[in-house]
Amino acid sequence: MQILAHRIDLHARRIHPAEITIENGRIQRIKEVDSVPADAGYVLPGFVDAHVHIESSMLPPAEFARMAVVHGTVATVSDPHEIANVLGAEGVQFMLDDARRAPVKFCFGAPSCVPATGFETAGAVLDAVAVEKLLQNPAIGYLSEMMNFPGVLHGDPEVLAKIAAAQRLGKPVDGHAPGLRGDDALRYFAAGITTDHECFSFEEGLEKARLGVKILIREGSAARNFEALWPLLLEFPGQIMFCSDDKHPDDLMNGHINRLVARAVTKGCDLFDTLRAACLNPVEHYRLPVGLLREGDPADFVRVADLAEFRVLETWIGGVCVAANGESRLVHQICETPNQFAALPKKTSDFQLASTRHTGIVRVIRAWDGEIVTGREEGHARLQDGLLLPYPAHDLLKIAVVNRYAPNIPPAIGFVRGFGIQRGALASSVAHDSHNIVAVGTDDAALCAAVNAVIEARGGISATDGAGESRVLPLPIAGLMSPADGYELAQSYARLDTWTKETLGCALRAPFMALSFLALPVIPALKMTDRGLFDVERFDFTGVEIGD
Repeated sequence: MQILAHRIDLHARRIHPAEITIENGRIQRIKEVDSVPADAGYVLPGFVDAHVHIESSMLPPAEFARMAVVHGTVATVSDPHEIANVLGAEGVQFMLDDARRAPVKFCFGAPSCVPATGFETAGAVLDAVAVEKLLQNPAIGYLSEMMNFPGVLHGDPEVLAKIAAAQRLGKPVDGHAPGLRGDDALRYFAAGITTDHECFSFEEGLEKARLGVKILIREGSAARNFEALWPLLLEFPGQIMFCSDDKHPDDLMNGHINRLVARAVTKGCDLFDTLRAACLNPVEHYRLPVGLLREGDPADFVRVADLAEFRVLETWIGGVCVAANGESRLVHQICETPNQFAALPKKTSDFQLASTRHTGIVRVIRAWDGEIVTGREEGHARLQDGLLLPYPAHDLLKIAVVNRYAPNIPPAIGFVRGFGIQRGALASSVAHDSHNIVAVGTDDAALCAAVNAVIEARGGISATDGAGESRVLPLPIAGLMSPADGYELAQSYARLDTWTKETLGCALRAPFMALSFLALPVIPALKMTDRGLFDVERFDFTGVEIGD
């Protein structure tokens, strides 16, 4: 098979017309020619998402691949941390098995922090012995993001043993150090950690890049850091990669890494440096078995119509065209639905919160659009019959986290601001990192209805208008993913998202993605776990009312 197109040679940093011969899934020959047809387009190495939790797409790997190839994605560096927190090593194996059903080259990591902390209830524990066993599997390419940066800084033996195991086996160690600066950052990365995808300011990214850290510029459905970090590509082209981290299905339907490439070029970034970040750097850093458009390489490449919008015409993996003209050639496949869900339906009274100070002055989690970090504020809850109540007119809502792994544990209750909901509630069993049920609402009855809808589905996302109408999107694979057709799921999710905004009045761009990070006790500043309100900066629990 032969392809005529303008070839983008990232190693020689040149573009030339070429005749590319493919045999047995590999590029046998690249011949420079005088010209190619006017509509031949440009051929370049395929795009790589350098850090993504496939589970956050609500799709299993094979279905994620079916949608991603349309946008030129040929490989991902994937952390199965989410399903591991629910199902342990069996969950990681599910991801490996399902990924083999698709041609996309998934590089899975060994989750380093299961559970992420001891301050929440997870469904599994992966100690240093279990992590080393995973790392010994040839299908596992690296040690996933080391979120326990206090453990690194204080020399926790379990943490150091996991890093040492990866180093012995010659596998990279991914970082996760939001806001870590100065001497602490120096010590953290000196432990052998090589990347960070959590920078949310240019100054933070610059400091870490100067330490030699590989900076992953993240633009997902919740955290969007491209605008802050893209100038790093101008100074550190060899250290930059692009990633999505978390990508909801409706967002994936519209684009992937190809969109970041187009934005970077529009900003004035050098074409070859941009494509190096999107195609070359991840392959070299993680030693991915992905072709880079050279003779003898696997025939993994993308043909695009232009070098401005990077409209993908075709995606090839292993010499097979897997997507063309906006249509995937991969087919939907039915998969298994492993799960762990023990929570029983709750009562409205379970969501009441008694006042201990009788002032109504409470600590408030501040959610921000497009960020997974949260702020800390004070708020004035309404007081009635000794109970602390939400104040929707002032955007002061209740947040509840319900333990999904035990039947009758009382919910943890607090307050949150930033959602703008005027009525009803929303809930989700996608609640990083332990994936208990997290809910935000304007009153106890609505919170109860939204949570019970998730429990009855044995996992999913739900919304209720507080007047009797509830909608739910079931996620029966570990309470995180759906076995449904990805495009149909994306449409169902988009309808629920729209209904949440229009009916409940939610002001956030991605309310369910934002909701899922409110229970993440490794990202500053205040979070809510199933055990209570957690101060990430103090790394300890704190009272809901000021003075507690």
